[in-house]
Amino acid sequence: MTTLAAPRRSARKPKGDGHLRRAEILEAAERIFVADGYEGATIRKIADEVGVSSTALYMHFPDKGCILLEICERTITQLLARNRDIAAKPIDAGERLRQMLDSYMRWGLEHPNAYQLVFSGPSPVTPDKGETVADLSAQCYLIFSGVVREVAAEGRLRSGTADSAAQALWASCHGVVMLMVTRPGFDWAPTDELLGVTLDGLMHGLVTD
Repeated sequence: MTTLAAPRRSARKPKGDGHLRRAEILEAAERIFVADGYEGATIRKIADEVGVSSTALYMHFPDKGCILLEICERTITQLLARNRDIAAKPIDAGERLRQMLDSYMRWGLEHPNAYQLVFSGPSPVTPDKGETVADLSAQCYLIFSGVVREVAAEGRLRSGTADSAAQALWASCHGVVMLMVTRPGFDWAPTDELLGVTLDGLMHGLVTD
């Protein structure tokens, strides 16, 4: 099972080593934001984790708010692409819904640090800059809930409305991901089995064949 990556400090990179990849900064920042919280994270900590000076890091990002914003944007963009791909498949709406929920949980387990930042951590520090992340998140949910509405339009919901069903499905899958990510010491069943049982329970409980 995927667990949180422990913070690690890179050796200081020699001067003249070339431009630091932005991805390396973002990966280090993800770990520190989750471990220390947004307020506890500093540019110096992130720079030390990567192995560069604070001055060198400022060449890539003007402040930690911009780092957090890019992490959130990058992560939500990945989820949006997955949702679009699945929603466009020419298959049964119920199967698309199941695949979307499965993809969501696996994506969260593949990127536990970023998942926590986006769905359980602090929002980007300035509301105006956070509009992009909010818009991407809204698009993700709109695509997902659109598939639920297709299922509802076919008269296949056992209870509730398209809105309540979409919210219950999302909240249930989020709970599974967050518990697995934040309680890695628990004796979880094998990931494939646990996700499969979760999906069977959700789909059979809410959706008719």
